[in-house]
Amino acid sequence: MKGQEKVSEILKRLKKEYHDPKTALNYKTPFELLVSTILSAQTTDAQVNKVTQSLFKKYRSVKDFADADPETLQKDVSSVNFYRNKAKNIQGSATMILERFNSQVPKTMDELITLPGVARKTANIVLSVIYGINEGIAVDTHVKRLAFRLGLTKNEDPVKVEQDLMVITPREKWGNVSHLLIFHGRKICQAKKPKHSECVLYDICPSREI
Repeated sequence: MKGQEKVSEILKRLKKEYHDPKTALNYKTPFELLVSTILSAQTTDAQVNKVTQSLFKKYRSVKDFADADPETLQKDVSSVNFYRNKAKNIQGSATMILERFNSQVPKTMDELITLPGVARKTANIVLSVIYGINEGIAVDTHVKRLAFRLGLTKNEDPVKVEQDLMVITPREKWGNVSHLLIFHGRKICQAKKPKHSECVLYDICPSREI
């Protein structure tokens, strides 16, 4: 089965299984999604949602984050991994958005990745979820793992994994493929012990146990 054909079959099966999944991060504004995505690196979405439940009540605007006391903001997000750097990046992004982007989260990849703590994965999530723009494919640990196991890439570097997936996936499905692989990665194709007996992709997965 060739790459494009295989991706089509994978998407068809996963869509039947998970329908039309959306990001698990809670947010109400574009900047809240940006904050949540920055916080989510090497931290579960569930934990991020616990933190942002009170965080977004305390800081209600981009300016609130920009004007926050740095040490206080660190304490407010201290239950996530690497909270000091994340707090610094969130505040830096808020300041830059205020000063350079008229308080609006940018709508282009080139602009988004100038923000502190924002690489392609975060930018892709914001562009796809908020603006409906498919500039690329968000590659997190789940997407990277499943793409490798399913034989869709031989690379380990997220940027190269993204490039491989973009070649074989129709552009209009770039946003959805991330969500579907993430949901399947969490529920079935887990890092330590994938649930082969429950996997709808078992027969087309080169990593299956024989």
